[in-house]
Amino acid sequence: MIFRFIVWIILIAGGIAGGIALDDKLFNNLHINLIFHILSILIGVVLLLTVVKISKNTGRTLAKYGRKGKLKRGETNVLVKKGPYKYMRHPMHLGLMIFPFALAFLTASPSFLLIIAPAEILFMLVMIKLYEEPGAIKKFGGEYLKYKKHVPGFCLRTECIKELFRPVKK
Repeated sequence: MIFRFIVWIILIAGGIAGGIALDDKLFNNLHINLIFHILSILIGVVLLLTVVKISKNTGRTLAKYGRKGKLKRGETNVLVKKGPYKYMRHPMHLGLMIFPFALAFLTASPSFLLIIAPAEILFMLVMIKLYEEPGAIKKFGGEYLKYKKHVPGFCLRTECIKELFRPVKK
């Protein structure tokens, strides 16, 4: 858990710093364009609210269906196949992949948006493949392998997206 938090801080801070540094070299005229900044910030706020909504709903789904017995907050011991998890294995990660774009727009950084955010998302995909998936297989064994065989990692069909935004009662 601490490792993930440190990685997130590095991605956030690095993205912002890298975006600002590259913007000065590649997009210096946009720093004086007020309309660009206003539109960028508005888009960033909408994306950030989207990330929060998806994270809240997927987190509540995990808390509601992924625990038997007394566990620490954020831990699961039951493979969840309900809510958005019936359509995709990583709905929370899908929501979190929007986060770099939200930050890029909030900071009005075209370099962050066009270069750094896609690189960070690629990094997230690699981490899912190398860290999350093997951890789930170790934790849930054959049940997860069967789930993996029938449920894609990500799904952008309409019913999947609707499920991401459907409120989950505690």
